[in-house]
Amino acid sequence: MDKQPAGLFDLFLTFLTIGAISFGGGIMGYIREYTVRRRNWITEEEFLVALTLSQTVPGLFAINLSVIIGDEKRGAIGAFLAVLGMLLPGTILLLTLGSGYLYYSDNPQVKSFLMGVAAAAVAFIFKVMLEVGLTQFLRFRSLVFVLITFIAVGILHFPLIVVLLSIAPLAIWFCNQSE
Repeated sequence: MDKQPAGLFDLFLTFLTIGAISFGGGIMGYIREYTVRRRNWITEEEFLVALTLSQTVPGLFAINLSVIIGDEKRGAIGAFLAVLGMLLPGTILLLTLGSGYLYYSDNPQVKSFLMGVAAAAVAFIFKVMLEVGLTQFLRFRSLVFVLITFIAVGILHFPLIVVLLSIAPLAIWFCNQSE
């Protein structure tokens, strides 16, 4: 299937929608759904490359991913509009709800609601991780580096930047040797 073009308004509106309906870490799933599956702007492989890059450079990965996709589709203006669309709903909502949260933060119903939202977000992140990461889990050489990284960061608590700078060159070299 050929990749589809993106108009500037369509790019802005798509990322505005993503920014308005996604919560927490689940945003990666929405970006993938809208840019790969629904809009066919980028391929699954391009999404994984962009996701990897967006997670290894400083900044919020969802914003980095928006910049990469927006730039790919429409250059610097596309990157700007994708980021603006992504940030606008959350900014408006946060400014609106933030003032009320201080007043209602001790309310048991508010606390229960936030715990429910947090549980749903974790479930969604897990679902997306399984979908996106499945290809990595099915290839032995990739799985080895996934496990090494998990152990180093998740269990031994090494700084992520140290792990990335140590493991990435080794993974690149090893994967190039295996091909």
